[in-house]
This record gives sequence, C-alpha cells and structure tokens, in this order.
Amino acid sequence: MTRITALERTGWMPEPSRPRTDEASAVDVIERGDVLFYPRLAFPVLEDEAPLFSPAILSTAKNASFDPVSDRVSGTTLPTAAAQRLRGLMRRFSDAAARLLDDILPTYRGRLQRARASFRPAEIAGRVSSWRKDDSRLHVDSFPASPVQGRRILRVFANVNPHGKPRAWRVGDDFEALADRFASRLSMPWPGQGTVLELLRVTKTRRTPYDALMLQLHDRMKEDDAFQRGTAQTAMDFPAGTTWVAFTDQVSHAAMSGQYQLEQTFLLPVDAMMDENRSPLRVLERRFGRRLA
Repeated sequence: MTRITALERTGWMPEPSRPRTDEASAVDVIERGDVLFYPRLAFPVLEDEAPLFSPAILSTAKNASFDPVSDRVSGTTLPTAAAQRLRGLMRRFSDAAARLLDDILPTYRGRLQRARASFRPAEIAGRVSSWRKDDSRLHVDSFPASPVQGRRILRVFANVNPHGKPRAWRVGDDFEALADRFASRLSMPWPGQGTVLELLRVTKTRRTPYDALMLQLHDRMKEDDAFQRGTAQTAMDFPAGTTWVAFTDQVSHAAMSGQYQLEQTFLLPVDAMMDENRSPLRVLERRFGRRLA
C-alpha cells in the first residue's frame, strides 16, 4: 500500500506553463486521501533566520504559531528583534503556501481560508506526552477549541531541517476504512452541547456533531494499541528540502521523528471540492444517517 504521490515542482511562484493534467492529478490525489509530495520543492531560509533554528525559542512544548490575520507570533521566548525575524520567516512561508495551493489546486481558488501557521523546531522522537497528545500515534486532525463545522483541514508542510535530517511519518488506511472500524465506538453529542461549550468559552465557535465525532475518532484511534500496530500503513521519510500537502482530517498520519518543520493550515468548505462525497463529513453522515454540520 502506498498513499504518497510525487509530483515535480521546484518553485513556489505560479507556473503558467504547467500542464492542466497536473492540476486534475493534484486535486484527485488529495481528495482521495493521499499525500501530495514535492521532492524538489524546498522552502528557502534566509541567512539571518538561521539563529531561529533552536528548540530554545519555544515557550510551549511543540511549536511557535503565526496568525496571518493579526500578523502576530506566539509560543516563543524570543526577544523583540528575534521575534520579528521569526514572524518574517513564518509570514513568508504562509504567503508562499497560499500561492502554491492557488496554483496547484485552482479548483479551490477563492474558497480556501488561511488559518494559522506553525514552526516546529523541537524533535518529535522521545518527546513525553499523554497518548491523546502523542502525535507519533496514527490519527486524523480535529481541533478541540476551534471547531471546523464540517470544513476540510488542508495543510502544507515543509521540512527545513538545516542538518539534512528527514521528517519520518507513517500514513495509514483511507478514511472509509477508519469509519468502518470505529463508527460503532462513536456517539452523538447530546442536544445543545455545542452551544453550551461555546457559551462557556470552551470552544471559540459552536461545536457541531461532526466536530464532536471527529474528536472522538481522533481519540479512539490513538488509544487503540491493536489498531496502531495492525492497521495497513506506509512509512515515509520526507527529506530536508521537500514539501508535502494533505487533507489531514482525512489522511491518518503519525509523525515519528524529525525537527524543524514549517506548516500552514487552510480550511475549505466541503462544497468547494470536486467530489464532496469523499470528505469525512459526507462519509460520517452516510454512517450515521443524518446531517452533522
């Protein structure tokens, strides 16, 4: 089983001469739940940004965060001047990722909402955490405090490791198989629960039944040792200087090792897809026989 598809590209700017067949191929790859991999697409790091490449810059356990709406960086202990350089690095990557998707996925043009970017300078391997927060266990992405309300989670990743070390992933089975395996262990939230959580400020917006089910799926996957050991999966090392794109709400994935990664998150309405029946929202709606968002 392989769930990685490699396509050729070397630059972050639009490529008008690129064959239209590449566009259809890229959309089909990610909508069927595979990872779109660009083995020769490196994100450039500027010389004065090199001092930022240390886990000592973090004030949180996993990453520094950039909000493109407010143009603010959080999660760092850096003094003002160095924090400005970090903001510049992350803003450049956020802008580059947006241009990339606009070019390779024109079907989604004008429909993608840019969310937060992150810089992850800490090594994954050996990090101690609870099973729920352990990203080395196969999972699909779901945001506890920021409900997506049925929208897709599309992410662009770049390995910018200055020492040439890869980022090691495991990529699991397709979402239909996950739904078949875990649907009986998921339960609908009680009526009004999402509104109460929003009023109590547990969540930023209303948590829909879809969000509740996806959070449960994330947890049921991570806590199931037999699933982690026995499910079909592909090991993949993403070398330094490469980029990859995936719907991480659909692609079951685990990050096993690696240090120094940039990541940009986008949200996409389901009706912007070429085939929305492939979306986790529609898959779960078929399983539960009702609208979920």
